Amino acid sequence: MSQTILKPQKTIPPLENGDRLTCLEFEQRYEQMPHVKKAELIEGIVYMASALRIRQHGNPHAFIITWLGTYWSITPGVEVGDNCTVRLDADNEPQPDALLRIIENGQSIISEDDYVEGAPELIVEISASTASIDLHDKLKVYRRNQVQEYLVWRIYDGEFDWFRLREGKYIQLQPNEKGVICSEYFPGLWLDRTALLTGNLAQVLATLQEGMNSSEHQNFVKKLTAKSDS
Repeated sequence: MSQTILKPQKTIPPLENGDRLTCLEFEQRYEQMPHVKKAELIEGIVYMASALRIRQHGNPHAFIITWLGTYWSITPGVEVGDNCTVRLDADNEPQPDALLRIIENGQSIISEDDYVEGAPELIVEISASTASIDLHDKLKVYRRNQVQEYLVWRIYDGEFDWFRLREGKYIQLQPNEKGVICSEYFPGLWLDRTALLTGNLAQVLATLQEGMNSSEHQNFVKKLTAKSDS
């Protein structure tokens, strides 16, 4: 009597912190774990977020999304992303807290399966327990992939860093005499740093409105609109 030999079934292992994976392996495992809300591949290593607290992450995240979303609302031709995976290169698929990208003729595209591919022009990270990653490995990855502006809100330190890519290096932008940091890549995207750090959302939005009322922003909108019409 012949014996039936059962072949072992191939299963996809669960995603684990510290795994060393290719982008394909990372995506396959991430897709099998719908209960996991945030996982990133940075330089081929998996990082999975711990539980997020409201004042260390939830509130600051909401501030940033409100600020960027307001800019998006009257700047046709740009797009904001909230916690979406970005396919940067063969070893890196971060899931930044927020991003701002130019839709037409920008640095990134949207793939057929609805992922951002390439470098968004601006990325924001809310950095509490992840500060060591955000200001080191991620910073190097974003710089190498030509993310033009990189913003890091260091919650524990009470600091906000705004980096601009110049000649292959990140240079930290400084507030002007009014305490406002102005984006060099996205005209009109102004941030009252002190208001942000002290939780004054109304002032943050008031300063942003000033930026969006500027001639620089109006010219930027005309430029983007012309691109989309061509």
